Amino acid sequence: MKLRNLSRSLTWRCGVTLAASLLTASLAAAAEPDRGVLVLTSTNDPGSNQVLVYQLETGSVPALSLVQSLPTGGRGGASGNAGILQMKGEFGAVANYGSGSVSELVREEDFVQVRGHIKLASGCLKPDSVALTRDQLFVAGTNCVESHSWPSGALDGAVVHLPDGSAAQVAVGRTWGAVTFTSGSVEQVGLTGWGALSGSVAPVALPADANNTPLGAAFWGDVLGFTPAHSPDSFAIVDAQRNVYPIVGPTPSYPTNAPCWVAKGPGSAWYTGNSPGHAISIFFSDAKGGVFYKSVPLPGAPTDITVSQDRKWLAVIYSANGSGYVSVFAIDRYGDLTPKAVSSPIGVAAFSGVAISE
Repeated sequence: MKLRNLSRSLTWRCGVTLAASLLTASLAAAAEPDRGVLVLTSTNDPGSNQVLVYQLETGSVPALSLVQSLPTGGRGGASGNAGILQMKGEFGAVANYGSGSVSELVREEDFVQVRGHIKLASGCLKPDSVALTRDQLFVAGTNCVESHSWPSGALDGAVVHLPDGSAAQVAVGRTWGAVTFTSGSVEQVGLTGWGALSGSVAPVALPADANNTPLGAAFWGDVLGFTPAHSPDSFAIVDAQRNVYPIVGPTPSYPTNAPCWVAKGPGSAWYTGNSPGHAISIFFSDAKGGVFYKSVPLPGAPTDITVSQDRKWLAVIYSANGSGYVSVFAIDRYGDLTPKAVSSPIGVAAFSGVAISE
């Protein structure tokens, strides 16, 4: 009888403790303000670069309103590149091409601040693309790709010297990374056990129908998707063993269509910014190939594209009639896109880099 009473007492006390814990967690969650969806881009001004922060309103009247203009403390001027601005969690980074630095960004509630500046390794020049993992910042420039412990910014791992000055984008998967070059090549870069650059580098052998002007790149786990933009096969999949599986793009091919910039969507969907085609061109793939699905028209020429971490939103920057715009689309569970909101012109002819923070 005493044992049974003790058991009942412990059960009652555990139930009270659990209920109290759940109540505390519920109250804490209720006290936290709802975070908005922010879309960031940069002016890429060669005199004084700025990060522009837009707030996405998703109510009955969707809108994309400019809420902040942040001087980065550096100079822009990059071209023919992608991924110059990235956000992951609370932190982000934007490269200042003209001043050889990276500005670190931090989000606090619905505001973004420039937290500090990261200098490149000695001898490395003109950063035009960054990539973020949980613990590393990767920076590619005209002659180097390097990794930094994140978010401290300290140089970490090896500095890899690049074969030419045409690097377009750096992207990083689970066990390897890649750099695309507009000159016509893709390099695989190795990672250490803690995720920094190991120093190893190996060329990816590209077939003749998918080797003209590699630009955008993104990873799906350890599978790379990239765009040989001026080739008939204007999208391609690459595995960790550097096997390449080209995919025919929208027709007619370049110069009418040229999928240039890449973002990974939900499931097997990939989104590309098709600059001459004034469209978002969508592909589906597995790890050994895929198919072009369709193009969603835009009012101008896109110059970068991104997808939110929850795979619900796509943002694209494009230029039309002498002005730069940011446009946001909702993504459904099948990967199809629905336009939601477009920014107003602010006197900047073109933006560089785009990222979503939730």
